[in-house]
Amino acid sequence: MKKKLLSVLVAISAIGLFYCFDFPVAEDAGTTKKNVTDVVYGAVEGMEVPKTPKGVSERILKKTNYTVSFNKRYNVPNWVAWNITAEELVERESRTNDFQPDPELASSSAVTTEDYIGSGYDRGHMCPAADNRYHWRAMDECFYMTNMCPQNHNLNTGVWNNLEQLCRRWVDENNVVYVVCGPIFYADSSPKYIGRRHKVRVPDAFFKVVLRDYEQGRPKAAGFIFENKPGTESLRNYACSIDKVEEVTGFDFFHLLPDELEEKMESMSASL
Repeated sequence: MKKKLLSVLVAISAIGLFYCFDFPVAEDAGTTKKNVTDVVYGAVEGMEVPKTPKGVSERILKKTNYTVSFNKRYNVPNWVAWNITAEELVERESRTNDFQPDPELASSSAVTTEDYIGSGYDRGHMCPAADNRYHWRAMDECFYMTNMCPQNHNLNTGVWNNLEQLCRRWVDENNVVYVVCGPIFYADSSPKYIGRRHKVRVPDAFFKVVLRDYEQGRPKAAGFIFENKPGTESLRNYACSIDKVEEVTGFDFFHLLPDELEEKMESMSASL
């Protein structure tokens, strides 16, 4: 009962984060003021896909329900991007737990689930299985190892999972939630790897950026950074601006949006 109550309180607390991201009235090119809600918003194809900085190992793999930038040097994704719609939350398929090497990679170089055995880390989903129950192929592909990172078990099943659930709760018939997440690697002279046949870099931390209510003309956005270790149950401890996530990762998020909107959205910080 206490655990259930705690989950409810976490949900209420995190929902409050986003309501701190309402956009202020902004100056337009003239002398009058224009509210962001006056802008006509329309869907932008691939708006959730970020830009990766030059020099980072990258292979773009497009799946049924997500896009992954795979880092062949570290054998983990740089980022995974997708959106969540009400239609995609219709549960037609059960979770398979069938972790597979990605068939788009050569069999000799594709990470397998055996590389994680005995490592002490979970095969941590970036795009979660619960976002892919609407179609058998989407469910199948979300278990490709290119969608996985070595992740602390407590983080994976705890606050990381809490945020995944909240993203689904923020979806309704008129609202799409856009998500990008992935690993963070800090400068380290002795990075940690796991793997029996392939060297898989263990992330130091993880990021997630979320955009919602864009189609409603009231976009709200937030960034989150999680150390790859057991954490607290409060999402407020991990919330930050998207600008901060960009500073840490080097990625350019939501770059297809109008510049003024992107800048306002990414500079907003949660009032915690």
